[in-house]
Amino acid sequence: MAAAISPFRPRGVITALVTPFSEDARQLDREAFAAHVERQIDAGISALLPCGTTGETPTLLASEMQDLIRIAREVSRGRVPIIAGTSNNDTWDSIELCKAAVAAGADMLMIVSPYYNKPSQEGLIRHVELIASAVDVPVMLYNIPGRTAVTMSVETTLRILDKCPSVVAVKDATGGLAYSQELLRRAGDRVALMCGDDGLVVPMMSIGAQGVISVTSNVLPREIVRVALAMENGDIALARREHLRLLPVHDAMFCEPNPQPVKAACALQGWMRAVARPPMLEASDATKALVQKALAEYQAR
Repeated sequence: MAAAISPFRPRGVITALVTPFSEDARQLDREAFAAHVERQIDAGISALLPCGTTGETPTLLASEMQDLIRIAREVSRGRVPIIAGTSNNDTWDSIELCKAAVAAGADMLMIVSPYYNKPSQEGLIRHVELIASAVDVPVMLYNIPGRTAVTMSVETTLRILDKCPSVVAVKDATGGLAYSQELLRRAGDRVALMCGDDGLVVPMMSIGAQGVISVTSNVLPREIVRVALAMENGDIALARREHLRLLPVHDAMFCEPNPQPVKAACALQGWMRAVARPPMLEASDATKALVQKALAEYQAR
């Protein structure tokens, strides 16, 4: 490699950024995205994650992904790290996307398990190994079987950690605690575990997760930061109280496929349009009403 790997390891609240679009969803709304990035930094988040699931990455052009990463870097001006979700189900294409993301300013790459192909565990290992060996930044694995139809096992994760020193973090979006508990039991401090489900942040941080990669923080960043900081500081009572208050909002953010509800929530604030790119749709009127009700009830308490 041309350079040493950065020691950066994720922690705290990292917002999985939505991608604002034009009215017909054919163009990026770069101005709205830049304003959203600044809003997140002002709220105290620890890092920015463009081009993840919430950012509708499967529908983005490679050039658009680079633009989003570049805008995040330019707006951030080094105040927070940029983690780019720039891989797909094609290993060779993923390598090119990852190289371009680093050139655009990414400090870390998030590699999702290949979807549709349904690779074996050996295939998962080889996919990560090839990508990690091609770039000079740290890597986060993204285990989300509900989207990819393949689960990265704890044993596979441990083998990747052995083979790829640049893999320093895992985003656990498996929907439970079994994977994260066993991984932390066996890996310990070798890996920074990040919760990938807003509704599990307190239980997952209680067993050793370093923070959360959040969808809800797109609309309530300070409130999610408050929960994570309380957990970091050992104020379990505060974290529990605020987390339970937020649960109806978290639920509303996933009443339709992500990111339809959270984009509706951002639109309610006047920050961007609620439109999504097909095959995703703009949230239904019923979902918009539910999101509005959940936010209003949360803010009234």
